[in-house]
Amino acid sequence: MASDAEAALSLLSAAAVRERATVMLEKGLADELPHFRVDLGRLEAAVDVTLAATTAAYPDLDIPFHSRWRHFVLDGDDRWAAIDAAARWQDPAARARAEFDLAIVSVLLDAGAGPAWRFRDAVSGRDIGRSEGLALASLALFAAGAFSARPGEPLRADAAALEALTDASLLSGFQVSEANPLAGVAGRSDLLRRLGRTVAAAPAIFGAKDAPRPGGLFDHLASRAVAGRIEAALILQELLLHLGPIWPSRITLGGIALGDCWRHPAIHTEDATSELVPFHKLSQWLAYSLIEPMERAGFTVTAIDGLTGLAEYRNGGLFIDTGTLVFRDGEDQRRRHEVSSPLVVEWRALTVALLDRLAVQMRARLGRDAKSLALARILQGGTWSAGRMLAQRLRPDGAPPPVAVISDGTVF
Repeated sequence: MASDAEAALSLLSAAAVRERATVMLEKGLADELPHFRVDLGRLEAAVDVTLAATTAAYPDLDIPFHSRWRHFVLDGDDRWAAIDAAARWQDPAARARAEFDLAIVSVLLDAGAGPAWRFRDAVSGRDIGRSEGLALASLALFAAGAFSARPGEPLRADAAALEALTDASLLSGFQVSEANPLAGVAGRSDLLRRLGRTVAAAPAIFGAKDAPRPGGLFDHLASRAVAGRIEAALILQELLLHLGPIWPSRITLGGIALGDCWRHPAIHTEDATSELVPFHKLSQWLAYSLIEPMERAGFTVTAIDGLTGLAEYRNGGLFIDTGTLVFRDGEDQRRRHEVSSPLVVEWRALTVALLDRLAVQMRARLGRDAKSLALARILQGGTWSAGRMLAQRLRPDGAPPPVAVISDGTVF
């Protein structure tokens, strides 16, 4: 039998996320889950609304990948592209390190903002909430050198600067006030300090060609590429291995932190991973967001569908709001739930598995295959926007998700 450490490592992959989510869906289809019933007859309704959102946003079906880079574009104005064009990069690798720095920091700051928070964008004058607001706020901080330890070189994130990051600097950068509250600020700043410590402690991974910085991971991934090609799942695996220590103390196995991994009694195995259900939502969101910097640097990222759909509340809300997932206890929709609760774990796992099912139907409706319509494009087109649209229609007061999750700012 595998050791506990070997068993833990088996959970640090997209394949493990998909495998256990599929088991959860099978249990749901057999009506064996405690919190949700699954009505696959309603999946077509989820496909309908996703297709409508996709064709409205991308009528030519030229859909980019779901990634953080989409949120740096406001009203057709690509803020990062403008910064990039004005920068004087030494070479493509220097730009890639900066893009890795930005993507890693911005994604880690992208847990749910809550319904009340807004970022006043200095360029447009607009007040912008949710992920788009968080993205623009993090980009403004990055461009101003908030994460750089080198005066005169703002477009970088250094381990030393991240370690020294204060709650106050994030409160200021995100324009937080009593009238503009942001959920989980302390959790976000602590996550970035942990990132700084983790990067500083692994110079062989993060400091091969520069001072230790998150962007040093680009050089490590480049060294893992074969003939200029690297699989998306390998990007995720390296993220999970080398950034695993940043996550707050949750479940560990064999001395290995499992990150976004939780317990559910329906999942049984014959080893130490029994009842454990991995998601790695922010890490997968980050892996999607590192594809474009790798490709801009001249690498080819392959097997992108090796990653899974994201177990977050807009995708998950899509399935509840279309009736594909139904609460067994209607009162659960009015209660607040810890992110570690079996109900939330069940919901998230079912979301991942149902996204795969929805992707099959989307491709059939559009006459596309998995290569021309990758899951990352369906998410962008797509399911996330459809989930938000339904939430706004059904719950217009801040468009909350159909499951109220108590989060510390490091999961959703």
